[in-house]
Amino acid sequence: MNNYIRIDSTDIKEGMRFSAPVFFDDGKNMFLAEGKSVKSYHVAALKRWSIPYLLTYGHEIDSTGNRSRKTVMPAIVDDEEPRELEELEEIEPADERY
Repeated sequence: MNNYIRIDSTDIKEGMRFSAPVFFDDGKNMFLAEGKSVKSYHVAALKRWSIPYLLTYGHEIDSTGNRSRKTVMPAIVDDEEPRELEELEEIEPADERY
């Protein structure tokens, strides 16, 4: 299961950057690498290919690398049926010498 943030393709503007890779609407093929700026040809490709939305698990960052003030609504993309979590094993305490 992947927890992605859904970004409407009409919200993608030249110069935007994200803290994690941005994927096409299939959630598998990468549209933009982490930290790279959106170029005019990226925006044109979204329009030409009629891509409705993009997905990322990061957030928009400004020119200084900080989180952008714009908020994006999260969308959970779940390719699998829900399943029960397995029980975790207890971890032994670390040796006091470390």
